[in-house]
Amino acid sequence: MANNNINEMSFLDHLEDLRWHLIRICIAVISVATLAFIFSRFIFKSIIFAPLDMSFPTYDLLCRAATYFGVDTTFCNEEVPMIIQNRTMGGQFSADIWTAILGGFVISFPYVIYQLWKFISPGLHDNERKHSRGFIIISSLLFFLGVLFGYYIVSPLSINFLANYSVAEIVDNQVDISSYMSLIRNSVLASGLIFELPIIIYFLTKIGLATPEGLRKYRKYALVIVLILSAIITPPDITSQIIVAIPILILYQVSIRISKIVIRNQKRKEAQNA
Repeated sequence: MANNNINEMSFLDHLEDLRWHLIRICIAVISVATLAFIFSRFIFKSIIFAPLDMSFPTYDLLCRAATYFGVDTTFCNEEVPMIIQNRTMGGQFSADIWTAILGGFVISFPYVIYQLWKFISPGLHDNERKHSRGFIIISSLLFFLGVLFGYYIVSPLSINFLANYSVAEIVDNQVDISSYMSLIRNSVLASGLIFELPIIIYFLTKIGLATPEGLRKYRKYALVIVLILSAIITPPDITSQIIVAIPILILYQVSIRISKIVIRNQKRKEAQNA
């Protein structure tokens, strides 16, 4: 049965409990962000600006593939035709701060999920908590996979396409650091959150808002949405959009399977209680 303490708490008690969980989350993110700020020079040189070097693993892999198939591609260029510049007084400091915060959130994500789980788990039944023990590990793993996908796939594809796109030879790509950081940040966070789709479908199924039949019925609409999402987080390059869309479609199929398992377990439980 559900924890009786949850029934004894008033609405204000729930808000107070939520407030302390959010405070712990903020402390964790700020603590890790402080460390990231201290090592920001290493982070910028080895991580943030790494996709500007044509020796980046993604470029090297795609260049090898293009060479194998005899295709001419910008992935084999000697350098990325783009210069990063700062045009505001606080531009570099702002980029440093937001990078530290982003790093703090990404690294602290398992703890963030743990605190959110601590808040909602008292409202679950004992068997529901038992079958959800791997929630923190699975959700964290999916998020980190999404972050890696955003960093190694979405970001370099976007940078390569936009840096090599030109309306005229007299126009140089001198990109402001805030614009570059926005591309990296959006690619990483968007991919990380999109990879949480199976977890979202799991909870929507638990509360009756999603069913495997409904997910299959609206699969073609989901495909359109996936293509739109791919177009949002990638440049208007059909190859890049397909590369991004494939894992999202796989996640959607996995979500259908998860929804089916949840429904099957619920029916089994109802049959046992009948």
